[in-house]
Amino acid sequence: MVTARPSLDLRSPAGGDWPAGADSQPYSFLLFGRFQARRTRADWPQLDGRKLQEILSYLLLFRQRPHQREVLAGTLWASSSRPRSRKNLRQSLWQLQGGRQEAAHSPSTPLLLVGKEWVQVNQSGIWLDVGELETAYEAVRSTPGERLSAGEAETVSRAVDLYRGDLLEDWREEWCIFERERLRAVNLVMLEKLLGYCEVAGRFEEGLGYGERILRHDRAHERAHWRMMRLSYLAGDRTGALRQFEKCRAALAEELGVAPGRLTRTLHEQICADSGEVLVSTGPGSPASTA
Repeated sequence: MVTARPSLDLRSPAGGDWPAGADSQPYSFLLFGRFQARRTRADWPQLDGRKLQEILSYLLLFRQRPHQREVLAGTLWASSSRPRSRKNLRQSLWQLQGGRQEAAHSPSTPLLLVGKEWVQVNQSGIWLDVGELETAYEAVRSTPGERLSAGEAETVSRAVDLYRGDLLEDWREEWCIFERERLRAVNLVMLEKLLGYCEVAGRFEEGLGYGERILRHDRAHERAHWRMMRLSYLAGDRTGALRQFEKCRAALAEELGVAPGRLTRTLHEQICADSGEVLVSTGPGSPASTA
């Protein structure tokens, strides 16, 4: 029986709980899973309307640049006439800025920067879970998981713990679907890096947990299966490693109609032989390499 090692002591914003750091700005937003928003550390019931959430989510996801009102209105009200879409946008922006009744209770930092022909979210006043994930990814994107420092691994773990679910679950807008796939891929790359870190750090049980999170998104993810086979074996669970290979073989056959690759089969043979050595290969193209 293998004793689980201590976790990286990171809190996940499950349910209605907000993660540490979310109160650092006047406005905080959770876009992973269900849309949630807070203003000055309190709930923001005025954003219960779906269209307001959609406009704000779009501006938050593409927060690095200003948006022409004409283009924004056409994107978010594609089925409406140009005059109608422009009117809808004006009314929605007025509501997001607080309207007359709430203006006195709004934070001094404006949520939006608004010009005559453009609008942009005010990045200096927001905390955003998507932004935290993207920032962590940019910091380590060129670093293999095996070479992460303890501090970098903790940063990455905090970021992936914010991924409570896919971006704006159940939304079907085209722009949202594209961003959902992009951020899902970023999350998987980050989890892969943590797998590599946990192996070299000897944190085998933690690594297996990260592997399970990958497989919940993509059960035919061969690199994750390969890593988990290694982690199980290194943790002293040879039976678990062999079972992981069978899960890998079944998932690849059912999802893709293919068999495990050469490196995965070689690792399986080494585990079967129980020689005390496992395949070491983290170069480009191997199942252990990160995207």
